[in-house]
Amino acid sequence: MLNVSQNSPISAAQFGITQYASAVSISGLEMIQNSGKEAIIDLLDGRMNVAEAQLANRIGSDIYLDGTGNSGKNITGLGAAVPDAPTSGTYGGINRATYTFWQSVAFSGLTNGGAAVTASNIQQYMDSLAVQLIRGTDKPDLIVADNIFYRLYLQSLQSIQRISDSGNSTAGAGFASLKYYGAGMASDVVLDGGIGSAATASHMWFLNTKYMMFRPHADRNFVPIGGERQAVNQDAKPTLH
Repeated sequence: MLNVSQNSPISAAQFGITQYASAVSISGLEMIQNSGKEAIIDLLDGRMNVAEAQLANRIGSDIYLDGTGNSGKNITGLGAAVPDAPTSGTYGGINRATYTFWQSVAFSGLTNGGAAVTASNIQQYMDSLAVQLIRGTDKPDLIVADNIFYRLYLQSLQSIQRISDSGNSTAGAGFASLKYYGAGMASDVVLDGGIGSAATASHMWFLNTKYMMFRPHADRNFVPIGGERQAVNQDAKPTLH
């Protein structure tokens, strides 16, 4: 018998729009010190490039947090999307404790694996996590690692590295890029670390980019805004009554 009861498999998480902005200004003195049309454009372009880089760095830092910073005005990041405690809390308006399909999977080397993560066991732990994330063709395609875990994964591969001389008599250690193929996955493993890394220490995030995205508004995608009637400290325009 055909089940004709209502089937509504589509649910929607809702997120508020978050805005990041940086002020760029030029004083009257700087304008006359950089007199000439080209000089003024170069100065403003330089400051706008710096402001854009500062905003990118801030978003790159906040993307690992839960969005509660700055009085709840920060972007809702991986701290909320893929938390260390995935069985509770509300994300996108959906309560994980009530709707278990909304829960992510967390694996702790010490708690779940029995020992701290090392270069010797990190692949085993990655396998243990990966097999819990596969459903048909749905699987993570991107693994983001902080400095510590990226280094451990890199070291776990260097022991089996082989050097091939292609005729230029040049040899090198390490890999230009990393992949992970466990549990049928073909995921890029990337480092979000280096100087001033904001990635949460000793973490790897297994992400399915089919369901996660950064969607900026076309009118606010790292573009200059403002004008003669633009407020200097907010995204607003005054009106006359």
